Amino acid sequence: MKSLLLSALAVLCGAVSLSAQITVFPDVAVGPVKRMNAVNNGPRINNAEQVYTGTTGYFKAANVGYSRNHDAAGAGAYGEHVVDISIIFPDFSKNPNKPESYDFTLTDRYVKSIQDAGVEVFYRLGQAIENQPLKKYNIYPPKDNKKWAVIAEHIIRHYNEGWADGFHYNIKYWEIWNEPNLEWDNDKWKTDPRCWAGSPEQFYDFYEVAAKHLHACFPDLAIGGPAMSGTDPGMRTVPVWYERLLSEMQRRGVPIDFFAWHIYESDPTVYVDYSNQVRALLDKYGYTGAESFLNEWNYIKSWTDDYPYSMKAMVSPKAGAFVCAAMQEGQNCPTDMMMYYDWCPSSNFNGLFDNRTSAPLWSYWALYSWGKLKTLGTQVKAESSYPSDVRVTAARDSEGRLGILVSRYVLDDNITAPMDVTVRLASGSFDGKVRCHITDQFNMYTEYPVALQPDGTLLLSLQPDSFVFVEF
Repeated sequence: MKSLLLSALAVLCGAVSLSAQITVFPDVAVGPVKRMNAVNNGPRINNAEQVYTGTTGYFKAANVGYSRNHDAAGAGAYGEHVVDISIIFPDFSKNPNKPESYDFTLTDRYVKSIQDAGVEVFYRLGQAIENQPLKKYNIYPPKDNKKWAVIAEHIIRHYNEGWADGFHYNIKYWEIWNEPNLEWDNDKWKTDPRCWAGSPEQFYDFYEVAAKHLHACFPDLAIGGPAMSGTDPGMRTVPVWYERLLSEMQRRGVPIDFFAWHIYESDPTVYVDYSNQVRALLDKYGYTGAESFLNEWNYIKSWTDDYPYSMKAMVSPKAGAFVCAAMQEGQNCPTDMMMYYDWCPSSNFNGLFDNRTSAPLWSYWALYSWGKLKTLGTQVKAESSYPSDVRVTAARDSEGRLGILVSRYVLDDNITAPMDVTVRLASGSFDGKVRCHITDQFNMYTEYPVALQPDGTLLLSLQPDSFVFVEF
C-alpha cells in the first residue's frame, strides 16, 4: 500500500517521466504548409491619427497572412464605426450608386492598418453580432436583397477599383454574412436573434441574390460564406443546416467559391471531424472546387458550466498548446485555412495578448511558430509514437533549412508529469546548428540549450501543455 501511495504522489508531483519518439523525414515532401494561423481582425492601433502602435509589430512578425474583419470594433480607436454595411451605408433609402451615400472614413483607416502590416484583408460583408437583449438593430433581413447586393458591389469597387476615392488593394475574399444559423435550431431567431433575425428561407433568398450579383460583377474574386456556426463543444457532427443550405444553393444554382464555418472546442480532433464532414458535403453538392475555411475558432471547453474555466484557460499555457495542436490537426485534414478569433486585445475571446499591456501571451507564440513553418513553405513527413498528446509538424525550404514544431497538449489537467521526447532525422543527424525555443508554463518562446545525444538525436523535455520550435 505504501508503494502505491508513493507512486501516486510521484505522478502528481510530475516526478514520473513519460517518453515519446519523433522521426522527421526531411526529403519526403508532403505538400505546402497551409495558412492555419490567420486571424480575425487586425493590429491594435493606439493612435488613429499618427503612427500605428499597439500590436502591429507582432502582427507583422507572426506572418498571419489573412485578417478577417468581423466584429472589428475592438481593433483600435474607431469604436463601432467600421466595416459593417449599416456603418458604411447608414441610410438604406439612399442611392447606392452615389459616393455621397457612403461613409468609408474609419473603415478605410482600419483596412489600411492591415494592408500596411503586409497582411491581406478577408472582408466580411454584413453585420457584427448583436448580443444585447431587448432590441436588435442591424441583423434583420434587408428590405431589398438586390439593393443590399449593389451596396456590397460598391464596397468592393471602393477597395479594389478605386471607386469613390478608393483603393486598389485587390482583396480576394469577400464573405457574405456571419452565422445566420445561430438560432435556427430552437426558433430563437424569432425572439432573441444575435446574427440573423430571419428564417432559413429568408436567408436562402438573400444569399442567392447577393452571391449571384457579386459573382456576375467580379468573376475573378472569391465570393462565399456564410460563416455557419457550429455545435456545442464535444459534439462531432456538423449542424443539419450545413447540408440544408448547400442543398438549397445547389438547387438554385448559386456559386460558392469558399464555404466558411465556425466551431469552438477544447479537443483539437473535433476540428478534424468537422473538416472531413464539410469537405464531404461540399463535394456531394457539386462544390468540389470550393475552399473550406474554419474562420472562427478558439479554446472553449463549455458554453455553460465550464465557461469561466474556458475564459481563464484561454489566456494560459493550456490554450497556447491547444492552438498549436489545432493548427497541426488542420494542416493534415481538408481545411484550407483557419482564422483564430480574436486578435484584438480588447476582445473577450483574445488569448494572444494581455489586454492592458498588449504583451504577447502563449497562444501568440503558437501562431508565430506556425508563421515560421509557413515561411519555410513545404511540409515534410514527420511521425510521433505518442499521437494522442504529442503532435509534430515539420517543414523545409528550398535551401534545406528545416523547422520542426512539436506540441504536447493534454485534455486532462490532472496530468502533470513531464515527457522526454526524442527527435531523430530519418537520414543524417542533428549537429551544433540546432536552435530550440520552448513555450510552456515557465517560458514564452524562450531559447534553451539543445540536448544533442551521442547518436545524433535531439532530446526535448516537454511539460504538459507546451510546444517547442526547432530550427535546423
